[in-house]
Amino acid sequence: MTACSNSSDNLVGIVILAGGASKRMGTPKATLTLPTGEQLLNYHVRHASELQVPILIADNGRGFHLGLDINSSTPKSPVMPIADYGSDFDADNNEQIRTGGALVAIESALQTLTGSNNLFTTNNQHASWLLVMSCDSLIPATDLWQKLQHSITPASDKRVICLKDDSHLYPLLGLYHLDIKPDLRAYIDTGARRVIPFIQPMVKTVPFTQDWQHLTNFNTPKDFKQACAALLKQ
Repeated sequence: MTACSNSSDNLVGIVILAGGASKRMGTPKATLTLPTGEQLLNYHVRHASELQVPILIADNGRGFHLGLDINSSTPKSPVMPIADYGSDFDADNNEQIRTGGALVAIESALQTLTGSNNLFTTNNQHASWLLVMSCDSLIPATDLWQKLQHSITPASDKRVICLKDDSHLYPLLGLYHLDIKPDLRAYIDTGARRVIPFIQPMVKTVPFTQDWQHLTNFNTPKDFKQACAALLKQ
């Protein structure tokens, strides 16, 4: 593993978390429409494809990937949906959206990228980090990777790198090392789902870019409107 670079050499893949219930928003965040007319999930996949690594859509079985409107079938950035680890989601009965939370999606992504049935091949044996992107953000994957990758150091024992502002961690805008997979699986198998207690012993934080403060963590239509306004000012 090398120290910081401007390429995606350390990156094995990206998972976009798009399966939440979005109760306060009133509509799935993945299908929100930006002022440009582009849907939010398309926006994230378009930017993620610039990093030329596999893109995994964790949409809790809701089929949002079927609405993707970009050419993402290039060999270096294939796009595919993944089921949550241990999911029992019934696609025929989604009146009540059930989700095990972000960690089960992250575990599934780690398995997809490293398991014996891994559909992706890479010539870069040093790639060892998964970029996690939540669908309540307008920060492009390219910008997030550029910000976080400089905290990757060979000697560090920190296996999660995420943004932090003055009072909050943003664990769903971060990097997760492939080495955490067995510990994460064991944690989930106990029935635990809370993200912060799991990552706390292994996290390294990166200060939030001030211009990003209004681009993320939107949970209501008003929040989303403010985030879109902030995006137009970028």
